[in-house]
Amino acid sequence: MNLRPIGKTNIRVSEIGFGCWTMGGPNFSPATGQPIGWADVNDEDMLAGIKVGLDHGVNHWDNADVYGNGRAERTLAQCLGKLGVARSTQVIATKVGHFKGTAPYALLPSNIRYQCEQSLRNLRTDYIDLYYIHHGTYIGPDYDHKPHDYLHEAAAEMHKLKQEGKVRAIGQSAYTDEDFTRAIPVLNPDVLQNKANLRYDPFIRPGCALQKLMDQHGCTFVAFGPLDQGILLDKFDPEHPPKFEDGDYRNNRKDFATEALRKVKDKLVRVRERFDLDKLSPEDRTAALSSIASRWVLAHPHVCSAIPGFRNAKQARSNIKAATDAPMSEADVKWLRELFAGEEQTKWS
Repeated sequence: MNLRPIGKTNIRVSEIGFGCWTMGGPNFSPATGQPIGWADVNDEDMLAGIKVGLDHGVNHWDNADVYGNGRAERTLAQCLGKLGVARSTQVIATKVGHFKGTAPYALLPSNIRYQCEQSLRNLRTDYIDLYYIHHGTYIGPDYDHKPHDYLHEAAAEMHKLKQEGKVRAIGQSAYTDEDFTRAIPVLNPDVLQNKANLRYDPFIRPGCALQKLMDQHGCTFVAFGPLDQGILLDKFDPEHPPKFEDGDYRNNRKDFATEALRKVKDKLVRVRERFDLDKLSPEDRTAALSSIASRWVLAHPHVCSAIPGFRNAKQARSNIKAATDAPMSEADVKWLRELFAGEEQTKWS
């Protein structure tokens, strides 16, 4: 497993890390009541998946306080503890910004500190390697119900946590160029995060605004959703689109509907032809498509890690194939970019 640096720090993460959103299981937005989690998870399956990752050199685990409202953090800690993993060998990331508790806004400095302390307890650790602001919307209500801009004070609190040794590196996740552009000079993050995959590449596309910002500020990029929640693995039948358990976030994604899946499948047929995948068994073909999708993301400048999600050992084994295959050629990168150009998908975080 190759390791790549986080910004200008001495922290190095595995090219393939594991996203921990699924560990949180079902969860619902307190503001809208809409699902923001996944179908329920089996802790033993998760343990088996984590062991597969560790056995193949994964050292990067991406979590958040809002994933199951702490459940995902506690599950990760429990699994690493059961497996006897030395804390110093792992890079654990978590985030703050979507879970406000009883505060008027999640980025209130006192809430950032409280959530950091709670994440430390959940993760059974004295420090967080990568601590992200989970979004770029810094303007929110204060105690007087009036809009307040929390950017500068939130950034100051994050750097206090770093100075105190509770955090090793600071990250910024955001969903627009405007939010990144505004936050980066103030927060001075070491690492950025957003979705990036064959169907959605505005933050890693050559010459894009964020690439220029990373050049300027010395940041690297962690890409979540490289497999687009399995859509890029050709595992869903457009004529019989998947129905997930009640409370599963994916039920609200239009990308799992027939029309969207048909468009993707047509392109995946061409991918299978180019990379000669139809001779493989179904399981090997899925792993090969996973490898293609993640290696494509990893071929872009500034990307230090791709973090597909997982629910069990089978999915974990599929995820890590990208780390054992040769880096993708420039010709294949270009061909895939042109094939999927113009793809659109619904927003998810």
